[in-house]
Amino acid sequence: MSQSLEEIINDFRSMSDWEDRYKKIIQMGKEGGNLNEDQKSKDNLVNGCQSQVWLVANLNDEEKIVFEADSDALIAKGLVNLLIQIYSNQTPDEVLHTDTSFISEIGLDTHLSANRSNGLTAMVKQMKYYATAYKALLGQKF
Repeated sequence: MSQSLEEIINDFRSMSDWEDRYKKIIQMGKEGGNLNEDQKSKDNLVNGCQSQVWLVANLNDEEKIVFEADSDALIAKGLVNLLIQIYSNQTPDEVLHTDTSFISEIGLDTHLSANRSNGLTAMVKQMKYYATAYKALLGQKF
């Protein structure tokens, strides 16, 4: 488990109620990066989210994936920024092998509405899709 994932799990576990956890997610949405208008294209839109969520992935010089995202809704933006903290700056293999049990460990599986839960699943799926594509691309280099 990465250090950032462990920190996120501990941070959410330390909050006594879900109101505090929602505030944390909203705060993460306020602090998250913003994509420029060119990046908010149909190609970068995550399918399966109730809100509009755009996700961009690039491979850096260290062959790690750097994710950037934006959304038109604070909670969705907070959720995608939470995922970015976990998955960004990881190799494609690390992204693909990061266990998604953290979603239930921090209670997102039971405290999000069905639509938000589906959106979160779609975001994770899209990140893993990018990782699969970059892994294939890197495999072709050798």
